[in-house]
Amino acid sequence: MSDESQDADRKAQPAKAPKKVRRPRRFLRVLATGLILACAFVAAALVWQFYVTAPWTRDGRVRVQVASVAPQVSGQIVELRVTDNQAVRKGDVLYVIDPFDFDVAIASAEAEMDNREADLQVKRTQAARREALTTLSTSVEEKQQFAGTAKIAEAALASAKAQLSQAKINRTRTEVRAPVNGRVTNLLLRVGDYATTGTVNIAVIDTDSFWIDGYFEETKMAHIHVGDPVSAELLGYDPLIRGRVESITLGISIANAAPSTQGLPSVDPVYTWVRLAQRVPVRVRIERVPEGVTLVAGMTATVSVGEAGDHRRKWWTALRQRFSGWAAPAPSP
Repeated sequence: MSDESQDADRKAQPAKAPKKVRRPRRFLRVLATGLILACAFVAAALVWQFYVTAPWTRDGRVRVQVASVAPQVSGQIVELRVTDNQAVRKGDVLYVIDPFDFDVAIASAEAEMDNREADLQVKRTQAARREALTTLSTSVEEKQQFAGTAKIAEAALASAKAQLSQAKINRTRTEVRAPVNGRVTNLLLRVGDYATTGTVNIAVIDTDSFWIDGYFEETKMAHIHVGDPVSAELLGYDPLIRGRVESITLGISIANAAPSTQGLPSVDPVYTWVRLAQRVPVRVRIERVPEGVTLVAGMTATVSVGEAGDHRRKWWTALRQRFSGWAAPAPSP
């Protein structure tokens, strides 16, 4: 072999090494690209599951029943026994209306009842005397008249008794009491104000009636059922409030249902590619409030339905079943 051929062989040998090095690098690049795409797919699936289908919402509100107290009788307030934001029990006196006029009404009704009782006694005696006489001493018509007069006296006595009962109940109503256990709120009354029958002048928050309304997007309603466990986190508090789905609203307002000009339907335009999901109110019954958490009507809450991680497990199971169904061969006819 000549020197020229040996030099050519030595030059040719290093030229083959880069080809062996390029293949592992290309495989690594393809593998890295595949891993990145897989991670992106998993991340997109998780984001879709978390934000679109998972039954949770930040649009939750603490709600409560408020007892609007109005007096059943009118009069000047002579005593105010509560202060603003004071806790009260059912039956506690909130304020007192001047009872003088009602005491007079009771005395007058009692006197009227005594008068009617005496009149009835006289009318019954007269009717009994006429009834004992024969038709030679009195006529049948006269007997009927006296008997009717006694009946009228009985009715008058019954009316007097009813008026006395009304006067007594009105006297008890001068003490306006709390209808529920709760807390007085936004108290603006003062001694000397005039209370008018049927006009609300004090409000009591029913502390036994707190609940949470979660406004869920319609895309998440398939995963919400009555009785499902619920955890709610109030804005500003770390402990979670536990509860259960009590009910789901079956109707919300529809703008397109309102009639417009000439009674025709007023239909709003809808974007073809963008449609906002409607929100459906879900009522949550509170079962446990952590110590140190103060419920205030109107507070914002993040509401999650189901046990922690339960929806994610169901979602992955459904995803695996879907892909396994695609991979399975079609059944033979």
